[in-house]
Amino acid sequence: MEKSISYTTSLPLKSIRIKEFPSPPSIEFARSQPPPAKYGGRHTVALIPGDGIGPELLSHVRELFRFSCVPVDFEVVNVNSSLTSEDDIKNAIMAIRRNGVALKGLCIQLLIDNVMIVPLLYTSLDLYANVMHCQSLPGVQTRHKNIDIIIIRENTEGEYSSLEHESVSGVVECLKIITRNNSFRIADYAFKLAREKGRRRVTAVHKANIMKLGDGLFLQCCKEVASGYPDIEFDSMIVDNTTMQLVSKPQQFDVMVMPNLYGNVVSNVCAGLVGGPGLVPGANYGRDYAVFETATRNTGKSIANRNIANPTAMLLASCLMLDHLKIHDYATMIRGAILTTMNETRLHTVDIGGQGTTSEVVQSIMRLIESSGPLTTEI
Repeated sequence: MEKSISYTTSLPLKSIRIKEFPSPPSIEFARSQPPPAKYGGRHTVALIPGDGIGPELLSHVRELFRFSCVPVDFEVVNVNSSLTSEDDIKNAIMAIRRNGVALKGLCIQLLIDNVMIVPLLYTSLDLYANVMHCQSLPGVQTRHKNIDIIIIRENTEGEYSSLEHESVSGVVECLKIITRNNSFRIADYAFKLAREKGRRRVTAVHKANIMKLGDGLFLQCCKEVASGYPDIEFDSMIVDNTTMQLVSKPQQFDVMVMPNLYGNVVSNVCAGLVGGPGLVPGANYGRDYAVFETATRNTGKSIANRNIANPTAMLLASCLMLDHLKIHDYATMIRGAILTTMNETRLHTVDIGGQGTTSEVVQSIMRLIESSGPLTTEI
């Protein structure tokens, strides 16, 4: 087990002053209680570097946490394209169960013993709700402004159920699984979250005009749940029309709930609307566990180890994790420094029109924290 180095400071955290901006990661989506702190008030979190840019971005997260004296230690578990057996993913699942929380990079989708390893992670831990808050960020130039959408994706079934076979040579059957219980559960999650955060409308995304039984069941469950929330407006939209409406007038959407595959598509479209996959964090919640990652599940293999990846999404995902652990002061401090670097310092990576490197952005964030708070000293 690998642990991060502990740091301390002689001054209270409240003395740190970083300018705050409204930002999507400020919402805490978890339904379950986080695991309690231990070992002198510190938390242990499973860290899964993954493939592509995952290892380098999570290395920067650890560097920033050490510098900022965040009371979190990491248990590193490798789940990546070098896996050779299902036991490897089971070890990672056990680490998440042991710690209750994980921060992960993205993994190349591999088939081991006819099982897709990444969906197995979500289904084994019953991380049924994938949540992405897509909001316009200060300092990032985009075609559309004032976007503020919460996307809730059912995370355990649909087309990603890993149930496919070749019935005869050249004919493949892939089963899409939609169940009443899971559809009710994700719809109720969406409406509860909308009520808690003062949202006005929930939109169910579907293709029930064609898949009348599968998506029809999902849509019917959403309608039944909506009847129990008379204070929240409910509407529905066919998925192909949804993508067109998103790129033409995204401001019309508030909270969106949808099955697994549509959630994948809509999440990527929305990330593109606010500047790209390097900006938006994501989270996966279940009754007992929570896993945090970038919102779009792209490994960034083509830019790995080139020091040009945008670290914002992963750093903001780590802030979501801190909020889940109820370490709100540290989350606010780091998030404020990230957004100040983006908006006032204007240090941008190439994906959003700048020339900054990954390490330069992280160093800028650390300088802001240092200049506004006490110096850190290693024990």
